[in-house]
Amino acid sequence: MPRSRTLLAAFLAVTAANLLANATDSDLAFQLTKPLLMPLLAAYLWRVTAERGTRPDRLVLGALAFATAGDVALLVTGTGWFLTGMACFLGTHLCYLAAFTRHGAATALRRPPLLAIPIGYAALTVVALTWMWAGLAEAGLAVPVAGYALALAAMASTAATQGWRVGLGAALFLGSDLLIAAGAAGVAEPPGAPVLVMASYAAGQALIVTGRAARADQPVTPTGVPAAP
Repeated sequence: MPRSRTLLAAFLAVTAANLLANATDSDLAFQLTKPLLMPLLAAYLWRVTAERGTRPDRLVLGALAFATAGDVALLVTGTGWFLTGMACFLGTHLCYLAAFTRHGAATALRRPPLLAIPIGYAALTVVALTWMWAGLAEAGLAVPVAGYALALAAMASTAATQGWRVGLGAALFLGSDLLIAAGAAGVAEPPGAPVLVMASYAAGQALIVTGRAARADQPVTPTGVPAAP
């Protein structure tokens, strides 16, 4: 078995262990497994591109490094640590945004039907912030969450131009962050919310990384948009 598949299998195993720890309130197991998730994905990306004779996208590796720091920060309770984690994940979204834009996302989004995607994400962001604003303001998080949401929506919009896996992964990432924000605002917390947050986050990141790895050695079309898988 190629080492890249072994690393991906390790990521899936650690994700399963993390979700089980989350569901059973095993705090120690959760804290031990969560910081391993993104480094395993980064190792997979590095290895799978090496096996294909290409190089990993440094911006995607940077995104995973920021996400690792964010995961660690959010293991600690408190508003300061929450904001630190948000700042780290902002770095993740900006790295992804830069990576996708470099591969033709801005050009693609100016043409229908993809033009509807940023409009849809913008509308979703406005609706979600309106719904959560009072609770976020009471917690002192309204302004930073609003800025973060704009970057998240931009990242998800550009991801939609990078193939179905990357687009779906970004949408799941957005859904995970929406659940976190709703909980922080005190407006909603569905049953099993912590498990849903981690499941959608891990799945989203895995889809983004595997999708980007699949496109790393593909040609670029004359319009600047990579050819579809």
